[in-house]
Amino acid sequence: MRYVSTRGEAPAIGFWDAVLAGLAPDGGLYIPQAWPRFTDAEIAAFSGKPYAEVAAAVIGKFAGDDIVPAELLAMTREAYATFTHPAVTPVKELYPNLYLLELFHGPTLAFKDVAMQILARLYDKALKAKGRHLTIVAATSGDTGGAAVEAFRGASNARIMILFPDGRISEVQRRFMTTTGEANVANVAVQGSFDDCQTIVKDMFGDKALRQVVDLSGVNSINWARIAAQAVYYFTSAVALGAPHRKVSFVVPTGNFGDAFAGYVAKQMGLPIETITVATNSNDIVARAIETGRYVRGAVQATQSPAMDIQIASNFERLYFEAVGRDAAATALAFKTFAMPNNSDGIDIPPEALAFMRKLFAGDSVDEAQTSDEIARTLKDTGEVIDPHTAVAIRAARRIQAKDTSTPLVVLSTAHPAKFPEAVREAAGVEPRLPLAAVGLDTKTETFDRLPADADAVKAYLRNFAGAA
Repeated sequence: MRYVSTRGEAPAIGFWDAVLAGLAPDGGLYIPQAWPRFTDAEIAAFSGKPYAEVAAAVIGKFAGDDIVPAELLAMTREAYATFTHPAVTPVKELYPNLYLLELFHGPTLAFKDVAMQILARLYDKALKAKGRHLTIVAATSGDTGGAAVEAFRGASNARIMILFPDGRISEVQRRFMTTTGEANVANVAVQGSFDDCQTIVKDMFGDKALRQVVDLSGVNSINWARIAAQAVYYFTSAVALGAPHRKVSFVVPTGNFGDAFAGYVAKQMGLPIETITVATNSNDIVARAIETGRYVRGAVQATQSPAMDIQIASNFERLYFEAVGRDAAATALAFKTFAMPNNSDGIDIPPEALAFMRKLFAGDSVDEAQTSDEIARTLKDTGEVIDPHTAVAIRAARRIQAKDTSTPLVVLSTAHPAKFPEAVREAAGVEPRLPLAAVGLDTKTETFDRLPADADAVKAYLRNFAGAA
């Protein structure tokens, strides 16, 4: 299995190099040179299998001959033993033919754990084999940081630095990152938005001298292994509802588009997905792009669903690359143009590419009042306490079911409500149950630093953290 950059100016690489690289050196994102596929019989055989076995099968398609299947299975079993539910990502019927896919049973109570726990084990194997010591940098809108820190804290062959927007994530999200006390962990509160954090990370990856001196890697959803790992729960949930013998649709609360693109990956691998609805909050760049054909950012608005407070959805570049027939030159031109500081007009999606996207994807935007109403309504109707990100997706799902109830509809529930107690309390008047993973977080000592949204200042901090100042 080989991986190519969406911008076409980097050589094709193997699985392990793709895992460790994160972003391609030409600024593009890695994607498989060709899509591996399962037969209907192979997909049907996933029924009743433990999650770790399905994960090993799906991820194994992307690893190819680079990893022994038994070794990968041992990794997935170890990774998902950290989850508190025996099904790892259980499916629960919320309303007739509308289901919740609970992705928050990992150690930091968010869907990012599903990918990060296996990613850390893949990193460990690769780094030991190569004798390398990496510096991992990630930007987070709330959940990636905690999941990454939990997965890599105490690692002997990697140090990790997380950038998060100061004051724009929940206290619980922040404390999952800042209370480990591990020497190989650094946290930086950037005085700006998540997009500012993400821009700084991309600037770091574009700095060849910095990449070399600190041996830089990334674990945001720009990392291909993250996407591969997230594709797994599309298979397990769809099979539980009758796939491959009937189609299933999904509603995905999204910001950076990685979770939604993982559904596209599952579709390319043979899973019969009818539609994927991208549910956004007021920061609706992806929903607008699919609806209007224009990909243009606006000002980031702070909401009660902060993991979605994004106006630059990195993984949209992967979908664009696919939609333009894998034309790397066209993709590079489009996203270099989009990234220009003075470009307030965005980019137009070519008509054929937009039609390609709309074959699978739809978009919907949910405002703050609707989000709060959905938290309260779901509790009243079902007794289920949900977080604001899940509420955005459920509100979008209601609109879909108002038109069609024939296809099973799965809502990705991406975070435990205990990560957003203020939003839940204000909307529904209840206190979310505190899982064991979050008990005592509020009494632990936090360690983090504040920096301006300035790439040079953050680079200097990173060099010092990595011992390369």
